[in-house]
Amino acid sequence: MDFRDHRPDLNAQLFLSLASGLGIRQASRNLGLSLRCTELKFRKIARHLRRLNLTLRNELGPGSGFQLDELETYEGQRNARPLSVPVLIETRSRYVVWAESATIRPRGKMTPARVRSIARSEERHGIRKDRSRRAVARSLKRAADMASELDRVELETDEKSSYRNLAREAFGPTRLRHRQTNSRLPRTTWNPLFAINHTEAMARDLLGRLRRDSWLVSKKRRYLDLALNVFCAYRNLVRRRFNDDERSPAQMLGFVPRRFTPHEVLTWRQDWEDRSIHPLSRTCRSVSAVRTSALLCTQDPH
Repeated sequence: MDFRDHRPDLNAQLFLSLASGLGIRQASRNLGLSLRCTELKFRKIARHLRRLNLTLRNELGPGSGFQLDELETYEGQRNARPLSVPVLIETRSRYVVWAESATIRPRGKMTPARVRSIARSEERHGIRKDRSRRAVARSLKRAADMASELDRVELETDEKSSYRNLAREAFGPTRLRHRQTNSRLPRTTWNPLFAINHTEAMARDLLGRLRRDSWLVSKKRRYLDLALNVFCAYRNLVRRRFNDDERSPAQMLGFVPRRFTPHEVLTWRQDWEDRSIHPLSRTCRSVSAVRTSALLCTQDPH
């Protein structure tokens, strides 16, 4: 993956820095890199991690379920360019199935200053469209691909009206079990949506771009999507599910045999999907070959 990189020895340190709440500028200071070099490394690493997340996932087993919620942030300008970020997880393991950003229209109190700010933004960038429904549909499609073998799909969301129809389109009305919870309930451990609320809080902590009051905000939406790929890889493959756990979310679902180190997630390129070399393979075996051998080892010899 580090072919033609300058200072490839710093890739793992940069990955950990970006997955621990640091911004591009502070990471470049800590590592002794130029700002431009750090930006390019971040983009290359994030695109690689997106492919890695998609390549290593597999079909979910019985008892799996999903939780979906949207958090709000912005790009460039808080009062004129808001974003919605659908986050979808597998409930038991806290595996982040998908997260991406989508533009939404400004809403809330419209002061004269804010109206002028929105007008200037529309003059420069065009009228802002609401694409949150499309982003939620893509997220649910990712979950449907992983749940194609399940007889029943459990989905938990809040009471947003569009979720019901989108979930039926993604999973089919016959096998979908959709439970909705009022979003005004206290966000304690007793809340049915605690798992997704906790994941979103973790994302805001580990991604400075998502913090409510921060100058680390993304100037452009596509760079926020890249940062979300870094968070998903760190959460799914490197970090424990809980502090007292020994397994990562991907390990709990059987996608990988153990937790990855930061160096291992940045090893082999994943340009060829299942034909790519598995990050943990010492003999250059492909992801599909490792997956097949793992299935054979778990079958009953009788």
